[in-house]
Amino acid sequence: MTKARLLRLSVVLVSVFMILLIIVYWDNVGTAHFYLHTSFSRPHSPGAIEAGEDWEALPDVDEFLAKLLSSSLKQNSSITRKTEQLLVQGSNKPMVSNLEENVRGYDWSTHKDRNSLDQEKLQVERQRTLREFCANSSFTFPTKERSFDDIPNYELNHLIVDDRHGVIYCYVPKVACTNWKRVMIVLSESLLDQGVPYRNPLDIPREHVHNTSTHLTFNKFWRRYGKFSRHLMKIKLKKYTKFLFVRDPFVRLISAFRSKFELENEDFYRRFAIPMLKLYSNHTNLPTSVSEAFGAGLKVSFSDFIQYLLDPRTEKMAPFNEHWRQVYRLCHPCQIDYDFIGKLETLDEDAAYLLQLLKVDRLLRFPPSYRNRTASSWEDNWFAKIPLAWRQQLYKLYEADFVLFGYPKPENLLKD
Repeated sequence: MTKARLLRLSVVLVSVFMILLIIVYWDNVGTAHFYLHTSFSRPHSPGAIEAGEDWEALPDVDEFLAKLLSSSLKQNSSITRKTEQLLVQGSNKPMVSNLEENVRGYDWSTHKDRNSLDQEKLQVERQRTLREFCANSSFTFPTKERSFDDIPNYELNHLIVDDRHGVIYCYVPKVACTNWKRVMIVLSESLLDQGVPYRNPLDIPREHVHNTSTHLTFNKFWRRYGKFSRHLMKIKLKKYTKFLFVRDPFVRLISAFRSKFELENEDFYRRFAIPMLKLYSNHTNLPTSVSEAFGAGLKVSFSDFIQYLLDPRTEKMAPFNEHWRQVYRLCHPCQIDYDFIGKLETLDEDAAYLLQLLKVDRLLRFPPSYRNRTASSWEDNWFAKIPLAWRQQLYKLYEADFVLFGYPKPENLLKD
């Protein structure tokens, strides 16, 4: 009986081990370049270590999975090198094939005058600001005090993972996220064109870029790894390079409004414009299509949009849409220790510096930026007809994004 039990126990343990091994290798978890935490990364705590060292202060399951990740690094590094050699053969200048991309007026300058030392100092300052306010008990906002384990799975859908290069990107809509998603697709080789991975970010059609099935995001881990999903997330958060890009919160709102309500967008018209026009403009019997509505001169005003954001019924119905949801709710900056914080206001310089630090700058370049017409100087005009009390309420709603990411308080909009 004892031998039979030992045999059964051995079979079970071996089976569990093999299942875990298959899961890890199936998704190429071990293909990341764990050495990517270069000089731009702030010093990690003693628990953050390099491949091959002991994984201190991790639960047993984490330690077991971590060893699997580390052991597969050497085996997969040759695959990554071959991929890099293939990608570098691609064209240096992206070919713009989409009409929408063509009309944006790309800037092809190389910006050779960037100062890497200034960039390094800039990162230190941005990260210090974020850490200080996350640790400041007198500065509070919703969800600040919860742990990473407390974040619901569906709120992790903006964290895109590239296991090939050990990169995690939290995308923020209206902050160059289309092009950063393109970069992540090229790096992770998650999308093929006639059986070959895309090499040039701008070759990737926009409809594929925003297709959720294209990207591996944290919220998908549960379906793949079950109860081990949080353990794997924590390991990757320790080992991978994590970055996000942000933008002045009020300017981002203006950009979201222009994009979704000043242009004909059928989905946003049905989901958001019709309710706004009914609630705040007293319209009834509205057209069912956006083209008919625009033809009749029925458009959501910026005032309607602000009322919608401030209306307590909005959040009771459903969380803010991602295009105007606060960055702290999308990317959880007080729960995730980001290694790089980029800003749209310095996009060209930040993007080039980040790709260089990730050691992928010879594989691709960030798609050239276009000169965005939604500038900070426009805030006065856009908010001129918005009542002062509304502006003050709106600031409180987005105050955490202003403070955490070092954007000055728009005093001119918050006083008579």
